Amino acid sequence: MKNIFDIKTEHDFLAASLMTFRYQYDNVEVYKKFVDYLKINPEEVDSLAKIPFLPIEMFKNHQILDKNVTSDLYFQSSGTTQMNLSKHHIADENIYQESIYKSFEQFIGKPEDFIFLGLLPSYLEKQHSSLIYMVDFLMQKSAKPENGYFLYNHEDLFKLLDELKDKKVILFGVSFALLDFLDYCNSNSSTFQHSNTLTIIETGGMKGRKEEMTKDELLKILQEGFKTDKIYSEYSMTELLSQAYSLGENIYQCPNWMRILVRNAEDPFNYEQEGRTGAINIIDLANIHSCSFIATQDLGKTFGDQFQVLGRIDHSDIRGCSLLVS
Repeated sequence: MKNIFDIKTEHDFLAASLMTFRYQYDNVEVYKKFVDYLKINPEEVDSLAKIPFLPIEMFKNHQILDKNVTSDLYFQSSGTTQMNLSKHHIADENIYQESIYKSFEQFIGKPEDFIFLGLLPSYLEKQHSSLIYMVDFLMQKSAKPENGYFLYNHEDLFKLLDELKDKKVILFGVSFALLDFLDYCNSNSSTFQHSNTLTIIETGGMKGRKEEMTKDELLKILQEGFKTDKIYSEYSMTELLSQAYSLGENIYQCPNWMRILVRNAEDPFNYEQEGRTGAINIIDLANIHSCSFIATQDLGKTFGDQFQVLGRIDHSDIRGCSLLVS
């Protein structure tokens, strides 16, 4: 199978997607049963629109894994202990690491050039977080002594950011924690002097900790609080091994081995035209040993090769990284 990280053209992507579909139909039992249940002949699947997308809820109750591999590593979705959490088994973590590195390099820059700080308290407090694995990996590649995580010690974070104001710093932050940090800064009359050296990457997730607001409202508050023109965002989830990035304005771009399709929320095999709102389907070819074709419960729309996330379908389960409505 062609290395997914060598994909350059739409023809390459289509060919790799169809090859991956047939491989997963043959080797991922749950996916095969799903396709058969829909009475779809895999030999007749010759376009992205004809590929069946597995409902993301299947990761809650089934092991989605290639029968030819074993897996000790898994990621688990965030949520309360009362919730049935999704679990994604990872057979080859090298694929995830390469996906992390190449996506970050494509949209932000080389990890080696940055100091990485994490304001991710809710994720640090739980095990098996794919987000923490990602930030850990970027920190390892960076190898800067200042790299580190912060829970609720806002004073220490502010002091460190002030010390690093002339260096290139990435601050990954869950949405509610970034807002809490700005509340601390405001209450202590602390202001930022970073100009263009600090990049904020918010990862979503209000988690019931703050009053709900739209994504645009959140970005405006963060822009004003951190005194920056742009707040970056990262879009991924437990069930994916790839990340899309927004470089501002809540508009995301995918790496070359990932695509977004927007389906009609009532008819999963009917796709919306560009600019029209529907439910998000994701093709993530890095998921070679689980399922690369996932029907999410997120709402969005596409603009050429970019997309926007607008919230969630009504009545769908609450997920850790997608509680902001826009």
